[in-house]
Amino acid sequence: MRRRLFPVIGVILVVLALAGCGTGLPEGFVYVHEVIDTVQLDIRYYGENNFVGTRIDGYERPVAILSEEAAAALKVAADILEEQGYYIKIFDAYRPQMAVDHFIRWAQDLDDVKMKEQFYPDVDKSKLFELGYIAEKSGHSRGSTVDLTLVDKHTGEELDMGGGFDFFGEISHHGTDLITEEQERNRNILREAMVAAGFKPYPEEWWHYTLENEPYPDTYFNFKVK
Repeated sequence: MRRRLFPVIGVILVVLALAGCGTGLPEGFVYVHEVIDTVQLDIRYYGENNFVGTRIDGYERPVAILSEEAAAALKVAADILEEQGYYIKIFDAYRPQMAVDHFIRWAQDLDDVKMKEQFYPDVDKSKLFELGYIAEKSGHSRGSTVDLTLVDKHTGEELDMGGGFDFFGEISHHGTDLITEEQERNRNILREAMVAAGFKPYPEEWWHYTLENEPYPDTYFNFKVK
């Protein structure tokens, strides 16, 4: 499905605006579960199942936050996918700068490799900056980037994407030849719905999408996820 659905997104934005900002979040941001009631959440940086192996600074609740515009667009994608038999599951959405700073400190500690086997078995930790896996700024901190996968709405099982969230390696790339045809089809189901809703994929990570017309392209926020 290639057509863009911006009129529908506009209607959702009006609804969000009318709902007000009684959530305690900064103006312009919403909790995704209040916009998409079928969304599933597996906020990895709230727990220990992530490449650092501990809860990340700034994650005080396992919730997903996005800009109003990104949440409205994601609602469109979720509706497209639900018609096809899938729910979305979010691993991460808005990410405070303090969390990115935590990643940077971790990357500089070359002795801490307890999660290497699961998340970066073939990458030397000393090269994470050089290879672009860790950076001083993240698009997530601008509030319109989301990491997600698909769940079969009938079985509750995640689709096989041929590689896990936050795996540092070529198998995570769009277009890799390291996955099966079925795994590639599953990735494309997600990709086509997200692109139709106005998101752009990140070539190196099959789970990572950013709203094309993000409202805060030059602002990196630092409020906590709570």
